[in-house]
Amino acid sequence: MDLLTTAAIAVAALLFAVFCGWRGAQPLNVLKGPRMVPWRPLMVAGAVVTLLMAAHILNLLGMKTGDPRY
Repeated sequence: MDLLTTAAIAVAALLFAVFCGWRGAQPLNVLKGPRMVPWRPLMVAGAVVTLLMAAHILNLLGMKTGDPRY
């Protein structure tokens, strides 16, 4: 993947994580029933994708992010 595609995926995943965090922090409405979307695990998944894409961007820029023994 090139740098532009990786950056676009990272920004999209960050926005997704922020949106899911905002939705997960909304107060519970007992009259509407239980929430059917697990917002907190989706937020964590978005954050993981953001971190992976950040490491990939660093690798594309020439920094080594792997095991220092090699």
